[in-house]
Amino acid sequence: MFKASLRVLSTRKELALFPVLSGIATLIVAAGFAVPALLASRTAIEAGNSLRPVSYVLFFLQAALISQADIALRGGDPSVAGGIEAARRKAGAILPWALLSATVSLVLRSLEDRAGVVGRFAIGLVGLAWSLVTYLVVPILVLENVTVGAAIRGSSALFKRTWGENVVGNAGVGLVSFLAAIPGAAVVAIGASSGGAAGVGLIVLGAAWLVLVAVVSSALSGIYQTALYRYAASGSVAPAFAEANLGQAFPQRGNRATW
Repeated sequence: MFKASLRVLSTRKELALFPVLSGIATLIVAAGFAVPALLASRTAIEAGNSLRPVSYVLFFLQAALISQADIALRGGDPSVAGGIEAARRKAGAILPWALLSATVSLVLRSLEDRAGVVGRFAIGLVGLAWSLVTYLVVPILVLENVTVGAAIRGSSALFKRTWGENVVGNAGVGLVSFLAAIPGAAVVAIGASSGGAAGVGLIVLGAAWLVLVAVVSSALSGIYQTALYRYAASGSVAPAFAEANLGQAFPQRGNRATW
């Protein structure tokens, strides 16, 4: 699955621009809301509420990436402008989902802060389950004309039928990304311990590698997420994933699901 996603990205490098834009926009939005919150000595909950716009940015650009990944998987010609326009058309559905997702994350984080070791572990499992069950919400919102509630129900239904592929696919991309990040982290650590101009150069080099890994990983995740949705919902396997035995990995489906 990782190799199939990487093949798509290697031929459609413009898909990697969405994670780059996401990172830049997130830093700008986070700084704009976090700095005033800190200067005003707000509580952690108030600061968290003020940072909810960050989730809007993340989901908006994730939606843009998925819209163009779908075009690429269908053999079309994706573009940044096309992705932004597609996300803009779905803003009415994306923004409520971003608000709900940010609220759930904030509540879970608040509960973790007050819980003991066992409680934090249990809450962490709840958060993981929520992430897996809602994994396909954004593709459904972007590629279908449904409400947020319908998208959540649809994602939950598709997860029950493709939970193995969901977990394994995410774990695969995550593991490869983690292994790829180790050299960059090691270079940063060496630079920090070395000091001087050479140390600064190593830190910059290692940090640049980590950023590159993060961008590629985010793009690959979006591509796989879109491919998983396409097959789980309609049974169609994108040509780029034919060699990955996607059809054999997933049980055969019927016609497109509705929710």
